[in-house]
Amino acid sequence: MLRYFILVLQNSLSVFILLALILALVCNGRSAAWKKWLPPAAGLGAFLALTTAVLRRATNLINREYWNVGILSVSIVAAVFFLAAVWRESRRERGDTGRRRRRPLREQGAGDGTADTATDAGGGRLTVFVFQAAAALLCASLLFYTLIDIFLYPADFVLVGESVFSTEFLFKFIGYAGGLLLAALISWGLFRASGYLRSVWPSLCRALLTAALLVNLVSQAAAILQFLYARRLIPTSRTLFAVLKQIVNYHDFFLYAVMGLTFFIPLIVWRASTRGGGSFANPAERRKSLAAARGRIRWSAVIILGYALVVLCLTAGRAYSEKEVVLSPTEPMEIIGAEIVIPAENISDGHLHRFLYTASNGVGVRFIVIKKNESSYGVGLDACDICGPTGYYERGDEVVCKLCDVVMNKSTIGFKGGCNPVPFPYAMREGKMVIQTADLENEKSRFK
Repeated sequence: MLRYFILVLQNSLSVFILLALILALVCNGRSAAWKKWLPPAAGLGAFLALTTAVLRRATNLINREYWNVGILSVSIVAAVFFLAAVWRESRRERGDTGRRRRRPLREQGAGDGTADTATDAGGGRLTVFVFQAAAALLCASLLFYTLIDIFLYPADFVLVGESVFSTEFLFKFIGYAGGLLLAALISWGLFRASGYLRSVWPSLCRALLTAALLVNLVSQAAAILQFLYARRLIPTSRTLFAVLKQIVNYHDFFLYAVMGLTFFIPLIVWRASTRGGGSFANPAERRKSLAAARGRIRWSAVIILGYALVVLCLTAGRAYSEKEVVLSPTEPMEIIGAEIVIPAENISDGHLHRFLYTASNGVGVRFIVIKKNESSYGVGLDACDICGPTGYYERGDEVVCKLCDVVMNKSTIGFKGGCNPVPFPYAMREGKMVIQTADLENEKSRFK
């Protein structure tokens, strides 16, 4: 559960934050034309991500590396055009400040889009079109890139031979849904708070959005460079390798940077909303203003608490979920000639038992035994074809791969396939399990 909660937050939160800032900047106080651009763009990005995830899971048509480079390139271009349009509009608005101040408030389009419509008309239809198209393309590409992994996670909830009606599936789904819910709450709170910030301090709102997008652009450019460097499509360089290595090792820095930049928004909005003062035409207007202030304070609290929970999960939570699992010690066994003999009463409790055989070249070959039912045992190496000799451990009543955290179906232990322990033959003779040492000698190369 915690693993998927962390994965969802790690891979979606920064994009959700950026989308909240973009929507707050371009939608609040604007004409209804924006509503015709952004929702279809967001829907298109989600649809393309879902289609790509399905094709990636069911076919070999999608090469994620090339796919990601294409999406990220489009996103970078859209972000550059969008930021250029944002600051062009900022200069135009500063030029209109004097004229706006001389007009009555109701003629400035306070919240109804009149002011921005006039500004857009003054700036020319081409500028407006570029602004709208860049914002729509940026939203679509950000969702397209991010949601592919989010849509792929549920495919790993159910292992072969397991049912969706299981506790393991339920816990994974709760973690997955909880991560999405927390990211959505934080982004919606930022949308509400940023909308207010834009109305009272538009230049700061633009500056924070620009800084957050630039951080994201660096992350996207690094991902593209990493692909080009790995494919040797660009000249190799020790300096570039060192930089890319640090970016990969500290990838969470970009999420923390975006969170740090946007953390000022709820603080500013909270402070502004707790200040009194102002004159009102009547008590109803005063009550309406106070209710709006309380709403902004509540959403600011949601953002702050949400950020605290995210940091806690990505630090202490991740350390707990990824802590090193210590394998249980090996148990004694008897070697008679070319046979390993284990009394049945030593392995009949239904728990995992680990043994160690020292091969002829001095390599220790570990194997496990677990009783599956009254008549059969699961016997295999403490290694698999996928993860190697990392070993298995018990978690409650489950047998889990130490490396990939995949839960084994006990009934399939002793059979080939997936992350199951590599099987080898055994025999039951006079109440004892008998294993041929030759079978373990043949597998000693796995444990070098």
